[in-house]
Amino acid sequence: MKPALLSLVLVSSAFAAEPPPVLPIGSPAPDFTLPGIDGKDHSLSDFKDSKVLCLIFTCNHCPDAVAARGRMQEIHEDYADKGVAMVAINGNNPIGLRPDELGYSPYGDSFEEMKPFAEESGWTFPYLYDGETQSVTQAYGGQSTPHVFVFGPDRKLRYTGRMDDAGRSSGPVEKSYLRDALDAVLADKEVATPKTRSFGCSTKWLWKKDAVAKDQEAWEKREVVLEPMDVELAKKVKANDAGVVRLINFWSTTCAPCMAEFPDLVETYRRFQNRPFDMVTISLDPEAAAKKAEGFLKKQHAAVSPRSMDGLKKEGRTTINYRFSGENPDLLAEAIDPEWSGAQPHSVILSPKGEIVWRHTGRVEPVELRRQVLKAINDAEGE
Repeated sequence: MKPALLSLVLVSSAFAAEPPPVLPIGSPAPDFTLPGIDGKDHSLSDFKDSKVLCLIFTCNHCPDAVAARGRMQEIHEDYADKGVAMVAINGNNPIGLRPDELGYSPYGDSFEEMKPFAEESGWTFPYLYDGETQSVTQAYGGQSTPHVFVFGPDRKLRYTGRMDDAGRSSGPVEKSYLRDALDAVLADKEVATPKTRSFGCSTKWLWKKDAVAKDQEAWEKREVVLEPMDVELAKKVKANDAGVVRLINFWSTTCAPCMAEFPDLVETYRRFQNRPFDMVTISLDPEAAAKKAEGFLKKQHAAVSPRSMDGLKKEGRTTINYRFSGENPDLLAEAIDPEWSGAQPHSVILSPKGEIVWRHTGRVEPVELRRQVLKAINDAEGE
């Protein structure tokens, strides 16, 4: 089969509703040319002088992949001088991801987000993108993240599977299948365990876009309600009897930065809805603008996640959206954040105990907001 035709077949199969088979042990490494975060294209032939080639299909969002990133760099540093080339490949396509699958990292799986993720991880090895066509991930059979493929000097597959048994733990491990495989191949010995299951978040294939679209459609059908808030209710929201990490945002329809940042707030809420997290929005619009505020919230699909319902019931609430109905907004500020100057937009993150652990006045930067939410959640969970 000609290379161009093979590429067409692989790309087309990315839309089939089933994952590809894993490359069998002993198979030659399929060729590839992929863009890297360094602005260059990288091909299989670029690593021809290395004794061993270690390809790891990974991503920016998966908790298993996030936990493994430090161990990946350690292995790279430990084996680079021994002739091992490590290459990471992101085979996920962002359109195959629901928002609630993104609750363990401030980053999604787009090519643009790969560079800051790698820099934050301290990576000094190539990180390549295959999410556009997923043809390389198809050819290798990358099942989940991270999924390891180790090739010997002849570029025949010697090991495939998981790195180790650490799972979502970022600490040291007693058993590293990857290190064992690298040591064996470098010593020209058989790999004791040549194949394991990769275990991790499944590859986000292009064909998953249909499920993502259905999830979005269902979300947009959810009811959006704006209710009045008095000072006593504000105190209840601040007390946070639901015991979750809570994002509170103060806004109004006459505040351009407020409206500009709102899609990021809703996206953040949806990202972390499977974790102990919720959101409360408080409009400072006057009663005459209540309908306008409610219309804006509906346009933004600022609905309640079903996973927030238990917390709302515990606090005797039915919505996440409020308009301050009192006459003195100073009392609102005193009830929730006495340090707030009144400038909008203003956001705070509460710990499960109702303590303010982060505040920001002005338009939020989405990645930083998610980073702060993650920190609050991880601190609460003792991670």
